Amino acid sequence: MLYVHNSNCISPQQTFPDTALDLLNESRDNQLLVKEPVYSNIPPGILRRMARAVRMCVGAALPLLKGIPEPDGIVIGTANGGIEDCIKFLNQIIEYKEGLLSPGSFVQSTSNAPAAQISLISKNKNYNNTVTHRGLAFENALMDAVMLLKEKKDGCFLIGSVDEISDYNFNIDLLAGSFRKEIVSNRQLFDHPAIGTIGGEGALMMTVSNAQEGAVARLEDLQTIHTPDETLLLETLKHFLLRNGLTQNAPDLLITGENGDIRLQKFYQAVESLFPEHISIARFKHLSGEYCTASSFGFWMATEILRKGKIPDIALKKGKQTEFRKILLYNNYRGMQHSFVLLGKPVG
Repeated sequence: MLYVHNSNCISPQQTFPDTALDLLNESRDNQLLVKEPVYSNIPPGILRRMARAVRMCVGAALPLLKGIPEPDGIVIGTANGGIEDCIKFLNQIIEYKEGLLSPGSFVQSTSNAPAAQISLISKNKNYNNTVTHRGLAFENALMDAVMLLKEKKDGCFLIGSVDEISDYNFNIDLLAGSFRKEIVSNRQLFDHPAIGTIGGEGALMMTVSNAQEGAVARLEDLQTIHTPDETLLLETLKHFLLRNGLTQNAPDLLITGENGDIRLQKFYQAVESLFPEHISIARFKHLSGEYCTASSFGFWMATEILRKGKIPDIALKKGKQTEFRKILLYNNYRGMQHSFVLLGKPVG
């Protein structure tokens, strides 16, 4: 479908500018906040006015634009955008009684602010789109890129995702039961299953095209489904495997978004039950935390495994390291939104 070339991931772990996934940064107060780098590529005057989600996304994107032709488009998936600045703006409306408001927080709070800032700073006037589909925002950004590359076969696109933790949305989700009420470390997240999980955030940016040369991974197929029924989920997965010729030959590795929430465990167990005992299984949400576009971290980790031929020990659930040519990524957002992404190692 498309080839993934260069990528940058800003996450709660050591992933940018250098990668060291063998080290595990611990959560604090049931939150995994990103380890923000020094944003040397962003002009200081612009940087200090940026919302956190915007600077994460721009900071990950700008290094990718060095030494390559101008991208034919920018597509970013996000559920909440810069929600912290959105709340600041809404509070100003109350504080100033709908009087003279500062536009900065409003401008930085819109979902399309990250894609717009990348375009403005890099002077890119091509296709620019922001996808907001909650737990499937990143997957729909990928779908957009696939369709764009069918139209422009020699094109190159900048694709990514971003979501941040804010006190507002974390507390709302906490009250709704999405996050644990008792404090738990991400090191023990799977040792003590309970209702809820831990919050996370992050940004991924990558360049994609139809060109195999220099690629680190190939997106072979993508499937999304909305359902609370694990039986229908399994039927969807069976059809997905059938059309990709994986009924007899299972993928070399299954990566899941298992997050320690006992309410979602039935989905992950159902998916794992379809594969033979010897298949290796890895997890990533004790590294990234749970957020709407957390699947992008799993996607990035899969491309790193294909590139390096090695699974980080802290991500491995079962199995042993072997040669990886096909990786299946399964993510579940709140028991309703599901995605299957099949990645392969470029041939040649």
